[in-house]
Amino acid sequence: MRQIDSILYRSSQVSCAQAIEKAAEMIFSLCAFTAVGAVFSITLYMIANGVPAVFQAGVKEILFTTVWQPTATEPSFGILYVILTSIIGTFLAVLLGVPVGILAAVFLAEVAPRRLAAVVRPAVELLAGIPSVIYGVLGMMILNPLMYRLEQRIFADSQTHQFTGGANLLSAVFVLALMILPTVINISEAALLAVPPELKASSLALGASPVQTIFQVTIPAARSGILAAVVLGVGRAVGEAMAISLVSGNSVNLPLPFHSVRFLTTAIVSEMGYAGGLHRQVLFTIGLVLFVFIMIINGILSSILKGEKRG
Repeated sequence: MRQIDSILYRSSQVSCAQAIEKAAEMIFSLCAFTAVGAVFSITLYMIANGVPAVFQAGVKEILFTTVWQPTATEPSFGILYVILTSIIGTFLAVLLGVPVGILAAVFLAEVAPRRLAAVVRPAVELLAGIPSVIYGVLGMMILNPLMYRLEQRIFADSQTHQFTGGANLLSAVFVLALMILPTVINISEAALLAVPPELKASSLALGASPVQTIFQVTIPAARSGILAAVVLGVGRAVGEAMAISLVSGNSVNLPLPFHSVRFLTTAIVSEMGYAGGLHRQVLFTIGLVLFVFIMIINGILSSILKGEKRG
């Protein structure tokens, strides 16, 4: 009887464990399909709302002209300058923010004493939690006046330059670079800390200095995680709207350093509230362009990341 009871008890435990495994598998599958379905639904919605304006206004008119006057008697919907602004602004922000973020992560993971790292690390995490509009307000109150003083000195004798009050492409780039720092630092630091200590010890044992070990062993070993940090940083820079609308000037111009400019995100935010008809449809087209832009960037960086993992 005891053997029968023990067998029945074990079988009940096995069946209970199998039921739990099946339930967990169903929950995981549901979550995965929900995520895929959300992306698929967003894609369909953007295509359905963004493509009609392309047929009405024309691809050439929207993507390859530079005049944006949607409320004029003869409206024009050229967003070429807006696209170039997003590309150049994002590139410059990544060019500034990524090296600083990686070096800061190296400092926290490899160089900083524990007490100092315990102070700096929460400060970096606090940067990630600050709302984006706060960055915009601080940029408008602190950075824009500094940029305006610099602009006045550079163009003091110019008769053609239109002064922006400091709200220009440079201000937007600096704010974006600051905003991507927490993402790059946190993920890069985690990647650096995950490098096996045996690699560092072997490098030091062969006579390499600590600095040589960092740049020739640790960083290359953590490059896949660092590239993931860059991917997320680029996504943060491309998708930002509120902070940029406060410091960029929000005017459609050629993206030069001291020109007031408009990004793809700010173009949608600034006009969606009152737009109607074809104007509103073109704003959805801008959203579709932004959506494709982000997908292309993520696809390129993800392919690089996969290549690094395979290598």
